[in-house]
Amino acid sequence: MTFQSESQFNIKPINTSSQEPLVSVLIPTYNRPAYLKAAITSAVEQTYQNIEILVADDFSPESPQPIVDAFQDSRIIFRHNATNLGMIRNIGSIFKEARGKYVAHLNDDDLWNPDFLEKLVPPLEANPDLALAFCDHYIVDEEGRINYPETETCTKTNHRDRLQEGVYQPFCQLAIVESAVAPACAAVIRKTSLDWDEIPIEVGGLWDAYINYLCCRSGRGAYYYPERLTRYRVHTQSYTYSYSKKDVETNIRKEQCEIFSYSRFMADDRLKDLKPHFQKRWARAMTSVGINLLRANRTAEARPYLWKALGQNPSLRTLAALTLSFTPHALASRF
Repeated sequence: MTFQSESQFNIKPINTSSQEPLVSVLIPTYNRPAYLKAAITSAVEQTYQNIEILVADDFSPESPQPIVDAFQDSRIIFRHNATNLGMIRNIGSIFKEARGKYVAHLNDDDLWNPDFLEKLVPPLEANPDLALAFCDHYIVDEEGRINYPETETCTKTNHRDRLQEGVYQPFCQLAIVESAVAPACAAVIRKTSLDWDEIPIEVGGLWDAYINYLCCRSGRGAYYYPERLTRYRVHTQSYTYSYSKKDVETNIRKEQCEIFSYSRFMADDRLKDLKPHFQKRWARAMTSVGINLLRANRTAEARPYLWKALGQNPSLRTLAALTLSFTPHALASRF
């Protein structure tokens, strides 16, 4: 493996003899050595062989290069960033260096089944009008154990329990409203369907939702393969876990990313049929920011969010929060 602390990978020759199209596996990582080893293992063990695996370490305190080197797999290309780029810029840097016809993102703490690429690439090859192919996924804990109740809840919440195998075109409702597509761990994307430069830094942790938006906007369709071919890990360092713990500042940042993203969606005439949904989500995010500001005793900052939310999409939740903003903090902070 070649160590680099610059902004580019040490690119190796592409295998031109393969009959299969090249797939670029994108693995951004930061300070998760044990999980990273498992993620890379699930990539190198793919039954679909024509892949390049781009691992970009975002300036971890200790470079994971020894972990990568231990695989002794020429398909792995490693880079250790000279500075911390942040999540979106790090992922974007890998995407731009990818040479595959298709790209598949693999979080450094998630896992793929061995047949993940084998089952999702053929539908894309068979139909050039598809932007991506996606599947369902398991929810696993820190040790990789499957949480079956949470898995079933996730499948139902994101409406994959009622999806039949096949093509969905257009798939805006499916991807953006119902969140059935999980590009962060359970999709293979046609690279030409996505321009990473169109993803604003303000989307933050909602970058995967914004990918769905851009792929839908391309006019191409999506193919659903109705099996759980990946494993999404929930643990103490994960974005999902940190938000669920009701940390005020984390929640505010997350909701502000939603406010930005839904504002963009509402402004796009190509999604005008879905605008009522985006208005509700925007107003809910505005209310959530207001509530978290109340918890932090920042009442003056909270009220503008609540007034705007009430004007856009009135709800009892927003009205209750606004009312509480005029009560003593000791009472409002319990809301």
